[in-house]
Amino acid sequence: MARHKTILTGSESEPQLDISSLIDVCFLLLIYFLVTSTIIPRESDLALSLPPVDPAPQTSPIAPLFIRVNEQGAVFTGTGVGERPVDNDPGSRDLPLLASHLELYMGALRGTREKPLVQVWVDPGATQQRVIDVLNALAAAGIADVTFTDLIENT
Repeated sequence: MARHKTILTGSESEPQLDISSLIDVCFLLLIYFLVTSTIIPRESDLALSLPPVDPAPQTSPIAPLFIRVNEQGAVFTGTGVGERPVDNDPGSRDLPLLASHLELYMGALRGTREKPLVQVWVDPGATQQRVIDVLNALAAAGIADVTFTDLIENT
């Protein structure tokens, strides 16, 4: 009785790896991350210049504009007795009253050749989105000199 020997070729002797299920899992993960991620509009670049450490005294005929954002997200302009509420709706991202107030401020500065300077005080409980809304309104008005400051009480 003769025995038959089978000869293995090179392609049959190497083990093969089936990666089709691995590719399916990768595509499922990609779809999962695309669906679960939130896409929000990109904020505009804010070209803000911070004041120097030791600022020189300024003799500007127009005082800096003071903006306060309280814990509820309401925006006020002025200080002390002259403080006025500007935008009280924290759900609104565009601040139309603040934008019109900034236009008036910029109009007052046009004849003086002075750079506009805005001081912003933010309550520690205020949301960061509200601060970004205020900064976007400042950037839209063309104001780049912004200082984050402590609360000033003038009586």
